[in-house]
Amino acid sequence: MTASLLMRTAVTLLLIGLCVGIAMGMAQNFSLAPAHAHLNLVGFVLPFVSGLYYRSVPAAESSRLARPQAWLAIIGGVLLPAGIGAELAIGPQYEAVIIIGSLCVLTAMALFAVIVFRTSGLRTAQP
Repeated sequence: MTASLLMRTAVTLLLIGLCVGIAMGMAQNFSLAPAHAHLNLVGFVLPFVSGLYYRSVPAAESSRLARPQAWLAIIGGVLLPAGIGAELAIGPQYEAVIIIGSLCVLTAMALFAVIVFRTSGLRTAQP
């Protein structure tokens, strides 16, 4: 369940990131490039890799830390790039959104590190 949630959310955020990139290219205005890059990295890459790990190591997905890790990764994957985009487009009053999103991503990845260290020596799922 957690693996599917992460991977489905990740590909949805990737599609949004690709549309933002295309829109920037069409307008020839790349001022939101940092937000676009962060959306693709923390919105797609990190959650998708986590989802793949959970899919390949079932003990990791059944960890009590897996669900909070997934939700923090998703929340951070949305808030961090959205905050960057808002700060670039509107102004510095959105800095708090960037900070909260960054802390969510950091916490999610710290939890994921704990999960990986606890489960990486276990056998992976067989196809």
